Amino acid sequence: MQRHSFTALNSTFVVDAEYQFVKELGQGAYGCVVSARHRRSGEGCAIKKITNINTKRILTKRCLREIRLLHHFRGHKNITCLYDMDIVFQPNGNFDEVYLYEELMEADLHAIIRSGQPLTDAHFQSFLYQTLCGLKYIHSANVLHRDLKPGNLLVNADCELKICDFGLARGYTPGGGTSKAAGNQGFMTEYVATRWYRAPEIMLSFANYSTAIDVWSVGCILAELLGGKPIYKGRDYVDQLNQILHYLGTPSEDTLRRVGSPRAQDYIRSLPIKPRVPFSTLFPHANPLAIDLLSQMLCFDPAKRISCEQALNHPYLQVWHDPADEPVCDTKFDFGFEEEDSIDGMKKLIIEEVNSFRAEVRAQARAAGQIRRQDR
Repeated sequence: MQRHSFTALNSTFVVDAEYQFVKELGQGAYGCVVSARHRRSGEGCAIKKITNINTKRILTKRCLREIRLLHHFRGHKNITCLYDMDIVFQPNGNFDEVYLYEELMEADLHAIIRSGQPLTDAHFQSFLYQTLCGLKYIHSANVLHRDLKPGNLLVNADCELKICDFGLARGYTPGGGTSKAAGNQGFMTEYVATRWYRAPEIMLSFANYSTAIDVWSVGCILAELLGGKPIYKGRDYVDQLNQILHYLGTPSEDTLRRVGSPRAQDYIRSLPIKPRVPFSTLFPHANPLAIDLLSQMLCFDPAKRISCEQALNHPYLQVWHDPADEPVCDTKFDFGFEEEDSIDGMKKLIIEEVNSFRAEVRAQARAAGQIRRQDR
């Protein structure tokens, strides 16, 4: 591969020479993203540069997790598509960056909500339906996303939506919640997802997390679409829990005993008893069916929270619902790589994954080209 370099977001990008820089898209703690255009085809592409892989084990693991999951989920229409990957090695054979070439989307749901542009109930249904389709596929592979929020839902000009950013994902065992074998080591120590979309059982130190934590996050996103702002905007950990309790009311003693640690139970019992605030009073102009679904998604008790599949069957999404177009993943995702804890070991796995992916997509491209030639 011929490469060239350019500077964007105060960082030097070294990319495939076939791609021309277009504009900066954004940056975060784990890297930066630009848009580029393929010189011959004119097709747009997002290039994500993942940095500081040598700095901390947590960043190396996040990179490995992200590329493996994007590879595994490649092809689903509501999950961001990974086109290519590349590693630029230093003269000494080391590397500290990985480049991901991904499908280009014009915006994310966070930017759309903040823009104040008018959104209709049909928009809400479409965005919610597409999110749930992608999430059903993810959950069917025994994976929890764990960081669903408007900023991780990419949207293009045709209102097509795709889930991105799998760096915090974890495995789970159906019926048993998360487990060490499913990649649950340090579940909370690395849990840095945005507080506002975090399920209450996570803050209450519940032992066995399940797909219900992602459904809660989607409920928070639906509420944000309906109201134009985050529904639970806690200033800190305790304030976040207090805001949830303010609207949902005090949980039953049975729920509290099952979901909360002893310390969390004592804290909630020390608070005044709170009645539930109906969502219909918070969102008086919302479709009553949206309110009904929201109530089932933002249920304090994870055991009673609606599942992805049940939500897809809800009357609010009846116009969109098509079981034939809501597939499950054929294979469960293997989190065995989580056992590797050394930076050098993880970097070796990253190299293997990049090489495997590149070989696979190039073989697919050759096969597609052969088919096209035969069709002429």
